[in-house]
Amino acid sequence: MNKPSKRRIHRHPKGPEIIYEDKDLLVVDKPAGLLTVGTAKEKSRTLYFILTDYIRKGNTKSHNRIFIVHRLDREASGILVFAKNFAAKERLQNQWDDTKKKYLVVVHGQCEKESDTISSYLAENKAHVVYATRDTVKGKLSHTAYKVLKSTKEFSLLEIDLITGRKHQIRVHLANIGHPIVGDKKYGPEKRTQKRLALHAFSISFNHPATGKPCTFETPIPPYLNALIGRFKLE
Repeated sequence: MNKPSKRRIHRHPKGPEIIYEDKDLLVVDKPAGLLTVGTAKEKSRTLYFILTDYIRKGNTKSHNRIFIVHRLDREASGILVFAKNFAAKERLQNQWDDTKKKYLVVVHGQCEKESDTISSYLAENKAHVVYATRDTVKGKLSHTAYKVLKSTKEFSLLEIDLITGRKHQIRVHLANIGHPIVGDKKYGPEKRTQKRLALHAFSISFNHPATGKPCTFETPIPPYLNALIGRFKLE
């Protein structure tokens, strides 16, 4: 496993922590509440903007840039991988189906099964809400595997193995089996007591785009999830 360096980008308050960096890769731990990339409404305060400024060392005339490989929902936290050149981006995305991505979530209630795989076709409506459908033309087949790590009277801590990577897949699949993620404003219960989404991308494994060597990066359980479920140490 690659040891994290955990260097914080000081020029930006509440900025990401750098887990690993070389001439091809930039692996960071994104804080919750930060957009990965800009939208029509918000273009500057994004992870992409912060990291571009970081590699340019504050020089706006620099031609250094980063390339987006994948994204996380704004409300989620955890590991994101960026490429520092176009060749690395292409190699990473070409192996994306074989990249192992694991998440930690805290959901409402106690799951009947200790582990299971949720499968359904997912589609998105005009309001940008993702939903399950039986229409195999409109929807894309999606698979989410989970196992229960710990349960309390109110919540359960799950480890998620993301087999396919559709938009809002984990959130929709867990809501569909009656266990929405704590703090999910879009797919959770109307009555919410937690303001923040309890979803964290804690592990990713892939082959290095330049050397081909296996790489695995991990982060510990965030304090927010521990506060919900009680202290839990990953093995």
